[in-house]
Amino acid sequence: MTVADKAPYHHGDLRNALVTQATALARAGGPDAVVLREAARRVGVSPSAAYRHFPSREGLLAAVASRAREALATEMLAWLARVPARPAARAEALDRFRATGAAYFAFALAEPGLFRVAFVPCEPSLTVRDDPSPYEILSSAIDAVADTGALPASRRRHAEEVAWSAVHGAAVLIGDGLIVVENERDRSELIDRVLDGVVHGLVDTA
Repeated sequence: MTVADKAPYHHGDLRNALVTQATALARAGGPDAVVLREAARRVGVSPSAAYRHFPSREGLLAAVASRAREALATEMLAWLARVPARPAARAEALDRFRATGAAYFAFALAEPGLFRVAFVPCEPSLTVRDDPSPYEILSSAIDAVADTGALPASRRRHAEEVAWSAVHGAAVLIGDGLIVVENERDRSELIDRVLDGVVHGLVDTA
């Protein structure tokens, strides 16, 4: 052990500093860019100091994934805040439900590195609770739709999984270029069609 390793750490919250730097790495390069030694170098501490907080890369990756999901949730909340009030509760609930999906697409396409790291598999014991949680925001939006009677009880049980799977899958396909769009207008129209399909597939439109 070196003298530097023995010296007390004066930076403050080292764990948070490491996660912040690792998140910046993820933003630029996705999951593969999250390297504990590089995060430690950016913070200005030795790798051994970093290992005291994260004995493995997987622990750091799980913390960064949670930070990325929180960023997604923040985007979802921002979109919800812009949804105008509607006289009809059903119409407003549907607008808000749709906005959660639109926000998901916006985040995935604007922050591909964070989007890829947000859902990287990790050991359950390493999972960090998201605050705010994108899943809970989606669930609340679906509950609001159900409260208006627009979502049949038979579809409510798995509504989150259906909506999330459709939007996430489309976001990955578009982001990875597996669905080719010629321009921004075509991409927007494709996203609208996906959101229409999700809404009409779950909601009783009669």
